[in-house]
Amino acid sequence: MGRAIVVILDSFGLGATPDAAAYGDAGANTLGRIANWCAAQGEPLSLPNLCRLGLPQAAHAASGEWPAGLDVQPWPQAVYGAAREASLGKDTPSGHWELMGCPVAFDWGYFPRRPDSAESVFPEAQMNRWLEACGLTGSLGNTHASGTEIIEQLGEAHIRSGWPICYTSSDSVFQIAAHETHFGLERLYDICEKAKRVFDELNIARVIARPFADAPAGSGLRFRRTGNRHDYTTPPPADTLLDVLAGAGREVHGVGKIRDIFAGRGVSHHHPAEGNAALCEATLVAMDQCHDGGMVFANLVDFDMLYGHRRDIAGYAAALRAFDAFLPQLLAALKPGDLLALSADHGCDPGWPGSDHTREHVPLILTGPACTVSKAAGVSTSFADLGQTLARHLGVPALAHGQAMW
Repeated sequence: MGRAIVVILDSFGLGATPDAAAYGDAGANTLGRIANWCAAQGEPLSLPNLCRLGLPQAAHAASGEWPAGLDVQPWPQAVYGAAREASLGKDTPSGHWELMGCPVAFDWGYFPRRPDSAESVFPEAQMNRWLEACGLTGSLGNTHASGTEIIEQLGEAHIRSGWPICYTSSDSVFQIAAHETHFGLERLYDICEKAKRVFDELNIARVIARPFADAPAGSGLRFRRTGNRHDYTTPPPADTLLDVLAGAGREVHGVGKIRDIFAGRGVSHHHPAEGNAALCEATLVAMDQCHDGGMVFANLVDFDMLYGHRRDIAGYAAALRAFDAFLPQLLAALKPGDLLALSADHGCDPGWPGSDHTREHVPLILTGPACTVSKAAGVSTSFADLGQTLARHLGVPALAHGQAMW
């Protein structure tokens, strides 16, 4: 029996979904925007290995447009297509859970923007109870913000006051930033655990610890976020493929933030790493350790965290080129019977206004020794088609949602 290797290119969207206007995202296109920008710079986005797997065709199926500069191969060595999300959000947990067969059919709680007010976006009652439980006399920020920008703006005030920096985004999330040395990493984790218990009352999906430290001299920044982020996530509302595999006695190796996204459920082995290059290496280590019938599930967070949210088109393009260069090494590590899946959890168009996720189609690309066909899979109406395909490949019971892709 082979294995399943799943790599999520976090935020790698292929164009707006039909319902994107309801999210303010009509016209968003992560790959298309990057490819157009690269072509305009006279340096087309060259992704030869992803193109051999049908990425241009998947993008065309999703958006009706061919990404500028990508080489369209006539017979891709994969099953290739795209999917739109059935879940109601465009957040990280909903996207990952749906990919593993558990769409989110309810609305999370959110913190609405208050653009014309200096008032906190967080409800006073919950904030006061949380601060009291933590022995804190106040907090900074308390607004919608980019995480990298707000630590630059408020980092010094945080060190002087000892107050944590609190902020949110369009996702259902309460984020807490604090300096690892001046505030303390374990103390940050502790106040995040307390915050999760309080904000569960408002159906907030995640509380995220965002530790930061002094930036290296010459970087042009005062502070930098570290790799010690930790997500306190509401568990999935129903079983995912990870739960099914755990129930069947199979291994699931989570690389990067996968364990946090699933609140630890169904993840038998955790492989932390900081940065896409290290996460790719950790994926190879996990593959070396994973036995037949198991799954390696990796999230490459830099696409989203460093480039999508920061609206860094050049950085996103460079990260895509780097992953494409790594892809032959990943393919070479596959064993007979293995299936490799490449996908994403939402979009984050680096040319779109603001700094939030975008409601987009995601790629669904399958290849490897267990997938010897070249097939256009079209556009799935749920990310859950991936989970159902993986369940069939791994020989476990069918999931409650999704249709196998082949």
